Amino acid sequence: METTLRGVGVSHGVAIGEVRHMGTAVLEPPAKQIPTDEAEREQGRARQAVEAVAADLIARGNLAGGEAQHVLEAQAMMAQDPELMADVDRRIAVGSTAERGVYDAFAAYRALLANAGEYLAGRVADLDDVRNRIVARLLGVPMPGVPDSDEPYVLIARDLAPADTALLDPALVLGFVTEEGGPTSHSAILARALGVPAVVALPGAGELAEGTVVAVDGSTGEVFVEPTADKRAELEAAAAARRAALSASTGPGATSDGHKVPLLANIGGPADVPAAVEAGAEGVGLFRTEFLFLDDSKRAPSEEKQVEAYRKVLEAFPEGRVVVRVLDAGADKPLEFLTPAEEPNPALGVRGLRSLLDHPDVLRTQLTALAKAVAGLPVYLEVMAPMVADRTDAKAFADACREAGLQAKFGAMVEIPSAALRARSILQEVEFLSLGTNDLAQYTFAADRQVGAVSRLQDPWQPALLDLVAASAEAARAEGKSCGVCGEAAADPLLACVLTGLGVTSLSMGAKAIPYVRATLAKYTLAQCERAAAAARATDTADEARAAAQAVLSGE
Repeated sequence: METTLRGVGVSHGVAIGEVRHMGTAVLEPPAKQIPTDEAEREQGRARQAVEAVAADLIARGNLAGGEAQHVLEAQAMMAQDPELMADVDRRIAVGSTAERGVYDAFAAYRALLANAGEYLAGRVADLDDVRNRIVARLLGVPMPGVPDSDEPYVLIARDLAPADTALLDPALVLGFVTEEGGPTSHSAILARALGVPAVVALPGAGELAEGTVVAVDGSTGEVFVEPTADKRAELEAAAAARRAALSASTGPGATSDGHKVPLLANIGGPADVPAAVEAGAEGVGLFRTEFLFLDDSKRAPSEEKQVEAYRKVLEAFPEGRVVVRVLDAGADKPLEFLTPAEEPNPALGVRGLRSLLDHPDVLRTQLTALAKAVAGLPVYLEVMAPMVADRTDAKAFADACREAGLQAKFGAMVEIPSAALRARSILQEVEFLSLGTNDLAQYTFAADRQVGAVSRLQDPWQPALLDLVAASAEAARAEGKSCGVCGEAAADPLLACVLTGLGVTSLSMGAKAIPYVRATLAKYTLAQCERAAAAARATDTADEARAAAQAVLSGE
């Protein structure tokens, strides 16, 4: 009998197939004591396992490339975190085995995150995965992972670590469903990059029996268990219609009545450029430069290395627009040379622009490198600061850009509610705004973007979040300046129409989402988008907002 489950759709498309579960293993080592004279040997075993796991993660990243490579390199850094390793050494010194020392040290850090709501570079699922890989190596047991199968299947898991998601074979893994995670988790981001339909935060997904046939709609978040023949036909027809619309939609982003909405790509470095170009991106709306800095947490990359990476990206978009975000460090992206070692709540501490203003030499080097990289190129460079709170922040950033001799537009990211509420004030110092909806939702609702239990508050359809977007767009319009969205919200085709109706002037997203958004925008007039936006803001919940906008655009 067909039943319907609902989670959070994070990657477009429909997948129909039999359920296969992610392999699991009991990886809690026994709590036995060792003699004191064995501590040094056990500490050496732990260090060797950590280095081996870090090397494996880097190798997997090299195979995957693109965004996945950056994520896995960050996860490798987590494996080698000096504070965690110091805790492991302390536990071994008082009698723990290497595997038990690793297990308990990671468990203590995980408990700290769960209780305090703090961030970690690899996030909670990433932390568990690193721990499991190190412990499995020490115990000499195989790692749990993606099941072996000769036939395509739908993968079910509690959560997927980046090391698993990055190397999924789309020819075999038709789609995946997880019990945990959220729309901005690493699994969701990598699923979109792979083009694999995915639903996350689905309670009870692990109870689906092996071999059960399911249909996964990554657009709506619905999972149909044992779908009827009619439901299969309906979903397959809808998927075919989407594919046809995608192939027919080309050119710049615009509504059906010609209102231009440039569609830009979010990238992490030169490796992501080919996919953006292939998708028809009109430029780059978010160049996350922090990935350049994750290769070595102890020191910033040289000016020469930065110039080389920036120029490769800028050269790919002649006459196009490239928006570069300067280093966004701290909180979930800690760097030893930049971020404080001890903070009670890093998410609310010294991160983003605050870190750079505390280390003006790092900011100056990056801005100088950008100035050199763009010299002589026919590209429209725009540079923006992360985590701008007020006009004082905006002025400090703009002054630093001018002092570095940077010939570009200077902008501010709106990720803190204060920036949205005082957007006109900030626009006295900078020339554009860019809304980071992931962090803006997090700070608006006090909801950690990595905690699945609060994923409903991370839903970008929340009316309060739409109100802040509208306030920012209205301020930019009043000042005659631009206001884009570069958060994951822009990748939702229906929400892209609503954002356009709110007055957003450009949309930036993962390359795979661009064709979907382009095709959907082209179906509606600007007036329809404005009515849908007004209808969404008039509701009280994310589900109601989504339904209201859909009703307007479908003519109901």
